[in-house]
Amino acid sequence: MSDYLDGERLILNDKIDTDLKKSDFFYELPTELIAQVPSKERDMSRLMAVDRKTGALEDHIFHDVVDMLVPGDVLVINDSKVIPARLHGIKSETGAVIEMLMLRQRGDDIWEVLIHPGRRAKFGAVITFGDGILSAEVLETIEGGNRLVKLSYDKSGGENIFSVLDRIGEMPLPPYITSRESDPSRYQTVYAEHEGSAAAPTAGLHFTEELLRRIKDKGIDVVPVVLHVGLGTFRPVKEESVSEHIMHTEHIEISRKSAEKINNRTGRVIAVGTTSCRVLESVADENGKVSPICAETGIFIYPGYKFKIVEGLITNFHLPESTLLMLVSAFSSREIMMKAYKEAIEKKYRFFSFGDAMFIV
Repeated sequence: MSDYLDGERLILNDKIDTDLKKSDFFYELPTELIAQVPSKERDMSRLMAVDRKTGALEDHIFHDVVDMLVPGDVLVINDSKVIPARLHGIKSETGAVIEMLMLRQRGDDIWEVLIHPGRRAKFGAVITFGDGILSAEVLETIEGGNRLVKLSYDKSGGENIFSVLDRIGEMPLPPYITSRESDPSRYQTVYAEHEGSAAAPTAGLHFTEELLRRIKDKGIDVVPVVLHVGLGTFRPVKEESVSEHIMHTEHIEISRKSAEKINNRTGRVIAVGTTSCRVLESVADENGKVSPICAETGIFIYPGYKFKIVEGLITNFHLPESTLLMLVSAFSSREIMMKAYKEAIEKKYRFFSFGDAMFIV
């Protein structure tokens, strides 16, 4: 962590006056278009190119993205790594079956988690996992019904929580994926490095090491940042008025090296995924410059937001009425995005985490 600034800073988006409703971002999606498994080859997914000025749409294969980038561009990736965050355990006092999803670290062996069924996870409850390899004591209930728990495990062999999770945890695939992917590596980007996400930054799933090499050989910097994906990214919008929704905060990092490369760019800043976009827009000043940081962001981007640094966005197709669909609608326009989604459905693009992608410029 020596390459990062110390300290925490809460970054929240200023509220934008808008009469937009959640229902303005609804669309009908045939169930068969929800991708249950990834494409056979990562970079063989389909790619829709979207011109946010004209609304023009073009169909491509994902590996064509190298031809859409130009020397001097900076491709900003989120190298957060998904942890095997889903655990199945037993409540010590009663033997009740408990499922726990690890969301984010809050201190030494203190984690914010989601527990089901929540009624069985009251203050003081102890849950054991992996035949006693790991235990969690419930400390308190916090915002949204999540719990803070104190973890206990044997550290004498040099183990940390991530090595324990590798042994007894499961990859937390989204609930709309009912056909369980046999290879968990496909729910992980090829450049994943920093452990901490409860879900994948899915736009990055389309990149292969070979495609990244071709991009770099063309004179394009590939620059990592970190956003540990938690429930903030996927929490449903319950309020009908968009501006009333509050995002949960998520951990972000930009290293000194990454900040320097972004600030010294000669071309465009292209964000791979809404997570990379949120990191950049959280940190950038009005001149489009970023600083090294280790912080929390609760930025909520929806139409009306003025982008400070991101000039291109690679992203998947998102759920109806989601904050992610609102973000991409802010980057282009709601009208262009709904037109693009309508055409994607007509052309049978594949949607959501294992689905196809779009490149908005």
